[in-house]
Amino acid sequence: MVIGIKAAMKLIGISIIACCAVFVCTLFLNYNIDIVAMKSEIITVAGVAMYNAQVSTGKVVSAVSGGCLVMTSIVMLMFYIKNYIDAHSKELGILKALGYSNVEIAKHFWVFGLSVFIGCTLGYLLAFFYLPSFYALQNAEHYFPEINVHFHPLLTFCLVGVPSLCFTALAIIYAYFKLKQPVFNLLKEKREYKTKVIRKETKDISFLKDLTINTIRSRKTFVFFIAFSAFCFSAMVQMSMSMKNLSSETMAIMIISIGLILAFTTLLLSLSSVVKENTKTIAMMMVFGYKQNECSKAVLGGYRPFSYFGFILGTIYQYVLLKIMVTVVFVDVENVPEYNFDFKMCVITLIIFILTYELVMYAYSRRIQKLSIKSVMLE
Repeated sequence: MVIGIKAAMKLIGISIIACCAVFVCTLFLNYNIDIVAMKSEIITVAGVAMYNAQVSTGKVVSAVSGGCLVMTSIVMLMFYIKNYIDAHSKELGILKALGYSNVEIAKHFWVFGLSVFIGCTLGYLLAFFYLPSFYALQNAEHYFPEINVHFHPLLTFCLVGVPSLCFTALAIIYAYFKLKQPVFNLLKEKREYKTKVIRKETKDISFLKDLTINTIRSRKTFVFFIAFSAFCFSAMVQMSMSMKNLSSETMAIMIISIGLILAFTTLLLSLSSVVKENTKTIAMMMVFGYKQNECSKAVLGGYRPFSYFGFILGTIYQYVLLKIMVTVVFVDVENVPEYNFDFKMCVITLIIFILTYELVMYAYSRRIQKLSIKSVMLE
């Protein structure tokens, strides 16, 4: 069995997340290594305080951002492997029936690790080219002597090689365990379609609620992705606005760019998968006379509360992180502005989020309306 590159390309979301994670980690960790090497040349009290603050910042940002994005990538990788196995269960069942072992089949899932390698490589290259500007930005107040950018092979391997190898191994191991099921289940393409459609005449308020609940329960992974997209939007947009005063406009642009890329990538991939997973349910609802807005509300509406919950978490996260950075990490650094929660910016961000989110939901509602019942049922 050969898994095509086309199938692996569907993991573009993982590549984007990996790219953002490695980009951030490369900036701060490469800077940390180079500044630690010249610690002995920093002789002023203000310079030592700034040195300690920046080294701590690099560790915190790399650990928090990198760790969060790695966990998201793992969840997304498992989700796509499961989807691939479900979509190609008949072919996989035939291979098992012909005598191929789970290990022989699972080893071909190494292709899914390419998405991580591509993302990590791109993130590292982008960061490395940006490093001179980042170094100048970090030393804008000239607390330290001039810091030159150095290439660190071990760091490159840790940020590109290690994640690629680990995710490749994870893909193979996870696929192996997902394939450990009877051949009969694979051949008959066993699915969990628990939703039953009730005729319009029976009146359907309870049915639509049950459908919404069942849709969420059957694919809890989408709940995580949609909440995560709102989390990224909320945290990064509000944090970037604060960074204009706490750091620089360049840092603010970098943060908001990464946040919006992560938010929209995760949201669009999640909603596309939700619609695709429920095409047959939507088609049957249309057959029984349900309107497009009812189908959309039943399939997509249940995720709305989770998106707002993600927004709230993102707001709390950015406030706590910035408060710690200002009051703990940079406490000994002079001329650091005081940071307080910005209610006005929170409200503005919330309004922008609601308008953007509802616009995206409307676009996918229109997509549901354009579904052809005939084409869906012939799949």
